[in-house]
Amino acid sequence: MEVEFVRWLRDHVPRDPRLRLGLGDDAAMLSLAGRADVVLTTDLLTDGVDFHVGADDPRRIGRKALAVNLSDLAAMAARPLAAVVSIALPREPTAAGTPLELAIALYEGLLPLAADYELAIAGGDTNTYDGPLVISATLLGEVTDRGPLTRGGGRPGDWLLVTGTLGGTVLGHSFDFTPRIQEALLLHERYQLHAGMDISDGLALDLSRLAAESGCGAVVITDRVPVSSAAIELAKKAGSEACGELSRAEQVGDSPWRGAGSDSTTLALRHALSDGEDFELLIATPPDAAAAILRDQPLTCPVTHVGELIADAGLWQQLPDGSRQPLEPIGWLH
Repeated sequence: MEVEFVRWLRDHVPRDPRLRLGLGDDAAMLSLAGRADVVLTTDLLTDGVDFHVGADDPRRIGRKALAVNLSDLAAMAARPLAAVVSIALPREPTAAGTPLELAIALYEGLLPLAADYELAIAGGDTNTYDGPLVISATLLGEVTDRGPLTRGGGRPGDWLLVTGTLGGTVLGHSFDFTPRIQEALLLHERYQLHAGMDISDGLALDLSRLAAESGCGAVVITDRVPVSSAAIELAKKAGSEACGELSRAEQVGDSPWRGAGSDSTTLALRHALSDGEDFELLIATPPDAAAAILRDQPLTCPVTHVGELIADAGLWQQLPDGSRQPLEPIGWLH
């Protein structure tokens, strides 16, 4: 639904001269109050989709609500400035306590993260209703002198780099991840980057979006994808219903990996390509700059070369023998 809705919005929302960068990226960029570098992003999280009240600690829920927006600022290589937080609370008590207790716990989770990034909590809105918990955060940021990092600047021949490891996020990473703010700012300052985004819906799906915005195709070198230990752990449950239920990618529909073998290596790679909520950086950069990043390894997390952008449209996987096959852009669809 999300792709079709964004397409409709692009056709029907009027253009505004104050909007320097709008629909299609991880955040918008505005000329606001005499400034031309204001970045704006928002995310809405709902009980039963992004978390489960009663099963998940509300402090982790609050932290996640802020962290996913910080990840969007990281995707744009923007510095955090301020946030407003809106909460729709269940009117009746839940396993997390009364509405007041739940609201306080949410803030106890997000306030330390805000402090870590010197982010001002500027206000918001709170209400109660006969429904599940909904929490939405809207963040303001600013770009550096290098300007924003966008999805649309990639070029054929660019190498594709990712930070960290991918997959298996349901085992805890989706709540406890570190937004890659400092990593994005450092890379953007020291190296030539053409395009970037955060990996929120799965490497395969998000890469297909970056490539499309850049007017390119993309190749993933499958044996270079950095698979997390959590993805390997899930893969060990090969063939069990638990493995399928834990993967968000299974909710998309038929997977191209079905029928391709159920060994743990294949399943772990599937998780790394499609689970979503990794919130790592995906960067497109010229080969010489990419080689320098890989040589320097300037971050506290690893940076890995996972593929390249190509002139031909579409998403492809390069197998260990060097052959290429189409790769379905599987991942989490909203």
